Amino acid sequence: MKHFTQHIGFIAPLDISNVDTDIIIPKQFLQKVNKKGFGKHLFHNWRFLDELGTKENPNFILNKKIYRNSSILLTRSNFGCGSSREHAVWSLLDYGFKVIIGQSFSDIFLNNCLNNRLLLISLPKKTIDKLFFIIKKKKNVICMINLLKEKIFIDNNSIPFSINIIQKQCIMYNFDNIDFTLKYEKKIDSYEKNKYQYYFFTNNY
Repeated sequence: MKHFTQHIGFIAPLDISNVDTDIIIPKQFLQKVNKKGFGKHLFHNWRFLDELGTKENPNFILNKKIYRNSSILLTRSNFGCGSSREHAVWSLLDYGFKVIIGQSFSDIFLNNCLNNRLLLISLPKKTIDKLFFIIKKKKNVICMINLLKEKIFIDNNSIPFSINIIQKQCIMYNFDNIDFTLKYEKKIDSYEKNKYQYYFFTNNY
């Protein structure tokens, strides 16, 4: 079953670089091994003024009314740096984000997103600056991500992006790494069979 070939949603602008995984989901909330229930703790130390999470920080972007229902996060460089906790990805997904657009991402974070089918889009700094300018100028802007065409459509702009073919297919068809490997099961079986026959032949003659 397809996950999505395109996504339409609002963008929340998080104009910060080097957002590490401890900021995305603080360590005190890493008490479960399932993927549900982490969204309420996303960016906890930024979203709330108290440890219990009962007093919202009115200055944080996700607490502003126009961005509460955003499903696309726009950020800067090196998003997801720090520790390798996969809970960071779970919290973003559980909160409702489907796509993260940024200049660059931590390698481990990128792989965790791939395994959980969270779409990451990397763009040059100049393009990221342009997106921030559009959103800050017009606020609540609808954006369409077309994964098939590898384009972002926003405010009469068409912005191309490139994506690794494995990540693209995992997002489109809801594959994980095992599913993707099994696409080539016949080729793998054929290779192993030929390898076995060669081994048998060379060791018996």
